[in-house]
Amino acid sequence: MSKYHDNQGLELVGDVQVLDRHHFSRSLVGQVSWWIFHLRRPLLIFFILLTLLFTFTATRLRVEAGFSKMIPLQHEYMQSFLKYQSVFGGANKVLLALKNEKGEIFDPGFMESLHQVTEEVFYIKGVERSSVTSLFTSNVRYNEVVEDGFRGGNIVAADFSGTPEQLKAVRENVLKSDWVGRIVSNDLSAAMVVANLQEVDPETGLRLDLQAVSQSLEAIRAKHEKDGVSVHIIGFAKSTGDIADGAAGVLLFFAVAFVITALLLYWYCGSLMLTSWALVCAMVPVVWLLGLLPLLGLALDPMSILVPFLIFSIGVSHAVQMTNAWKLEVLHGHDSITASRNCFQKLFIPGAMALLANALGFLVIAFVQIEMVRELAITATLGVSLMILTNKLLLPILLSYMRISAKDAERLRGKETSGDWLWEHLGGLATRKGSVPVILIAVVLLGVGMWQAGKLKVGDTGQGVPELRADSRYNQDVAMVTRNFAIGVDLLQVVVEAKGNESPCVDRNILGKVEDFEFEMKQTPGVGTVRGLAGYVGQITQGYAETFIKWRTIPEEQAQIAQGVGFATRLGNELMNSTCSAMPISLYTEDHQASTISNIIERIKAFKVTHDGDDLRFQLASGNVGVMAATNEAVEAADKWVNLALFGSVTLLCLLSFRSLRITLCIILPLALVTVLCNGLMAWLGIGLKVNTLPVVALGVGVGVDYGIYLFERIKHEMHSRHSDLRQAFVEALKQRGTASLFTAITMTVSVSTWVFSTLKFQADMGVLLAFMFLVNVWGAILLLPALAAWLLPPVHAGKHPAQPSAN
Repeated sequence: MSKYHDNQGLELVGDVQVLDRHHFSRSLVGQVSWWIFHLRRPLLIFFILLTLLFTFTATRLRVEAGFSKMIPLQHEYMQSFLKYQSVFGGANKVLLALKNEKGEIFDPGFMESLHQVTEEVFYIKGVERSSVTSLFTSNVRYNEVVEDGFRGGNIVAADFSGTPEQLKAVRENVLKSDWVGRIVSNDLSAAMVVANLQEVDPETGLRLDLQAVSQSLEAIRAKHEKDGVSVHIIGFAKSTGDIADGAAGVLLFFAVAFVITALLLYWYCGSLMLTSWALVCAMVPVVWLLGLLPLLGLALDPMSILVPFLIFSIGVSHAVQMTNAWKLEVLHGHDSITASRNCFQKLFIPGAMALLANALGFLVIAFVQIEMVRELAITATLGVSLMILTNKLLLPILLSYMRISAKDAERLRGKETSGDWLWEHLGGLATRKGSVPVILIAVVLLGVGMWQAGKLKVGDTGQGVPELRADSRYNQDVAMVTRNFAIGVDLLQVVVEAKGNESPCVDRNILGKVEDFEFEMKQTPGVGTVRGLAGYVGQITQGYAETFIKWRTIPEEQAQIAQGVGFATRLGNELMNSTCSAMPISLYTEDHQASTISNIIERIKAFKVTHDGDDLRFQLASGNVGVMAATNEAVEAADKWVNLALFGSVTLLCLLSFRSLRITLCIILPLALVTVLCNGLMAWLGIGLKVNTLPVVALGVGVGVDYGIYLFERIKHEMHSRHSDLRQAFVEALKQRGTASLFTAITMTVSVSTWVFSTLKFQADMGVLLAFMFLVNVWGAILLLPALAAWLLPPVHAGKHPAQPSAN
């Protein structure tokens, strides 16, 4: 058998190519590359088997949402929330409002529907049955002043059958009660069924399936929405279910984005095989991620359903860099294996560093102490980390099996050089004279961005659920309930903890402070209705005084206070616990916008400063608005640490890669500018800084640093190895890496831009922000990076004293 060497570092034994280890670089990357291509067939088989395994395990992936996953359990507000959740109920409620489109609710058919809905809600799995409240439940009573004192009872009698006399009696009882505006609308045309949900499924012991609850509620709507009766359903479980239903449509947009990416990739690559390998290696980490999650005991949350596409986007970006570099190697006369080997040695370190920057970018989001955010951070970090294997190992192996004919090579060569004229014209940006306009524009943009970013709100900025469109069924239901009921749908509960007295509820000093608090809150902008023990006792006292308005106050005598408290005990735990040591005060807010919540919380904290003492404390907070307040504060507190850790980790990786603070600044400063501009864009579009939008900044920095690292790796190589000046090195880097970077950015921008048509508003918002980040980041790297380098890099980098040659 003949044995000889060719000029590409391959040992030919007969007709079999065997890699000659001595022709590889003696660096660590070179030795690793030898092992990879020496064992490329076993490695390829291993990758295929691993992909098949993860494809199978991905079928066990669950989409799961839980109320506790969405809240910062370590926050002080949530400590109070959890402490009293079993006594006063949690924030995870469902509200079903039935509206009679023909008139008032006192109609036999309507009342029968309300009765049936009450029964059906009672038996929904996960409903805390003792919390169900409706005209047909025994906890809904009326009281009236009569000649002999007080008389009360259930609003709807146990023997109710819908006769005209009974309907008339129910109407009178409703008007005598304080339930108008609460579970009966102000115009008496609608009635509500309210229930709390448990966090854990009582049958399985697992987290309650909110999507199943949503489906049960929707079944109730479908059954009873007829004959002039409309059903309106709101609550966390229902909104989660609607978001999950909308998330199913996300798959369609992913498919559209995939097709667009594939078509543009084929146009750019000019090769079906190159396009296929790039798409395969962008999809493989997604498959691996989805397959790993069930093995790690993790599920996919509806709010993090976009993470797989983010992983795919990053994968396409790196795959295009690798395939483009391989194509250039082949066009320079190398065979497939040699081209793959050279690509691996050139791109492994910058590519791995860029992916590590992406991974760290997602990981630092875990500073937000919310389970869903931490799961999102773990999921995204895991997906990006897997990409180091798929894009830096699997893709070069696949490319090594490719062959390009001489005809195709000639066609690709002409296509590859067609855009060089643009890069030649941009070379002047790498000179001090040519960089001035770019830097001035960047400074102006920074000023405008900082001014606009100062308006960015932490939390929701609109009505209803911001994750859904304003015209969605859920948000229309929210509008209906808000319009017809005085209590609204947004509740903030403050718990008054009283100490040092066996009966604090009848202590005039304590109840007087509670009364002062209720009065203060009624004067607070954004608060619609206030309900607490002090107000209720005042109402009872007014009743004893033949409803004379001047007696609507806390009596001076303890015995008179006890009369009102006695009536309050009939309401269960609505106004106090069994020992009277804790009294919830319910503030029904006009909306849950960030500005409304922050204003109310500030007023409560100011009141606490002057009134909290040893005898009582006003503890924040429960209700859905209390949860939002805690979440907003957790996000706001973590935001600066997220940004600090994000830029700190990326800076550290750049320093490790280039060992130069000046080069690191050239890469980091454009990222900082784009981050400021993104925050400004969010404020301008009315998008609040929330759990859902945090990943956008991390992704933007991660993708942006990719462009910077890839470009500067080539610039450094050209300057050190070929002694080029900065301008020449920059132009050459653009020819090798710029086209691929710009193409990737445009492709991803076009793909995510289709999201604006999604039924999910948060996906549409993400599409706008991601399109902005993809496009602006690449131009920041192409335009601002060389302009900064022209001033930050000393003349020695212009080739006068070349440093140690690169392994490339």
